[in-house]
Amino acid sequence: MSLLEVNQMKYHVESQLLLDIKKLEVHQTDRIGLVGRNGSGKTSLLNIMMGKLSPNQGSVTRRARVELIPQLKRMNTTKSGGEVTQEYIQQALNSHAGVLLVDEPTTNLDTIHIEWVEKKLQAWQGALVIVSHDRAFLDALCTTIWEVTEGKINEYKGHYSDYTEQKDIEKQQEQLAVEKYEREKRQLEEAIRQKEEQAQRATKKPKNLSSSEARIKGTKTYYANQQKKLQKTATAMKTRLENLDKVNQTKEIPPIKMNLPNEDTFKNRIILRVEEVDGKVGSRLLWEKAHFYVRGGEKIAVIGPNGSGKTTFIKKMINQDLGITLSPSVNIGYFAQNLTILDKEKSILENVKETSKQNETLIRTVLARMRFFDDDVYKPVNVLSGGERVKVALSKVFLSHVNMLVLDEPTNYLDIESLEALEMLLKEYEGTVIFITHDRQFIREIATRIIKIENGTITDFEGSYEEYQEAKIPDEKDIQQDDLLLLETKISEILSRLSVEPSEALEKEFQTLLKKKQNLEN
Repeated sequence: MSLLEVNQMKYHVESQLLLDIKKLEVHQTDRIGLVGRNGSGKTSLLNIMMGKLSPNQGSVTRRARVELIPQLKRMNTTKSGGEVTQEYIQQALNSHAGVLLVDEPTTNLDTIHIEWVEKKLQAWQGALVIVSHDRAFLDALCTTIWEVTEGKINEYKGHYSDYTEQKDIEKQQEQLAVEKYEREKRQLEEAIRQKEEQAQRATKKPKNLSSSEARIKGTKTYYANQQKKLQKTATAMKTRLENLDKVNQTKEIPPIKMNLPNEDTFKNRIILRVEEVDGKVGSRLLWEKAHFYVRGGEKIAVIGPNGSGKTTFIKKMINQDLGITLSPSVNIGYFAQNLTILDKEKSILENVKETSKQNETLIRTVLARMRFFDDDVYKPVNVLSGGERVKVALSKVFLSHVNMLVLDEPTNYLDIESLEALEMLLKEYEGTVIFITHDRQFIREIATRIIKIENGTITDFEGSYEEYQEAKIPDEKDIQQDDLLLLETKISEILSRLSVEPSEALEKEFQTLLKKKQNLEN
């Protein structure tokens, strides 16, 4: 049964046609992932489906209650981002809606809360339409993918990983079509050249024809007619060539090979020593004393719940606090979310070039990877969107005269295409990478080693994220964390009920749950 329909819908932003959709349907059991570049219109489409925005043309028919979990959540509260997200989701689930529209629910959440959201949405019985840049999240929840491209919707059946496989097949088919077009084009061009040469020769006296034979009446006319026929054939071939369906191949961007400072002196050697370093912030102890080494060329994911001390750890490392020794061969490039490394009045290219020793060809290649093509590089930073500024800052750090990248949450605010471009850059990068992220797919693609900060302890795991997940055995602390998440879910449910039907019994239950949560946290 169709719960929501969009028909012949057009939506403009100022004079630009952002969305042009003939028909969309959401059925009762649908689990739809909505993907596309930043600015492609995903959030606008959700708001149109919800009724918060009106299309310039067309209609939206709702046959069930529709609820929206918005991207920008209420933050005038003492609650954490995870708690606010949980509250929004629980309220939406309690509304008994038929269709739930979810916009970037995992932004700024740690892995524990992302998995909580995943479980809640997996258990929900209604239809789902989800916008998310978290590919593992989409893969776990969605069985259909809607791709927004140039205002149109392309539908792909299957999970997100099935969608990527289908996109790969499309690229292969595109390559075959390009090769066929180029082959036919070459054949026609060669045939035209031959016919034109034959037409040119037709005006000359053949070698085996005597002068007296050449003067016979009608001979010149015969060869003139032959020339006209050949020219006519060549003209017809030119018309065929002009009418040949041109196939434009997606531009292949060349691989990156950078000149890194001190390249021969840091690869596979110990470049960072962490010896008896604890995580004290004032009177608070984030982690007990830790001890490990980092070798040049490693790619290390620093993971753990929000507030565990991940950013504190990398700042201690950058500042070379007591107990941390950095090799003199190491130059660090640091990416932070505040983007203070950008001069907003300068262009993209100027910002990147001021800290880079790479040639402009390579700089432009990297910027093209991050979807800044041709004259885009001359745009001033102050006209860019938030996601575009993040991409410029990442490009600037990546191309700086450094051999170690330290990246604090680089994946926030990037669309999936930009995420995959960043992954490719980091895979090809021959220097050291230490990064903080909650994006599980990003960790799987990049990390060769895992450092986890949780419950006051730093755990160092030599191996990939898959190997780390396989080796992870639930302990008492994991069980306590599950109990805590369960309590938080119950508290959110009681809060929702209290707002609708306050009672003494509910208030008593709420206070009991709060006390249990406090005891568990202590």
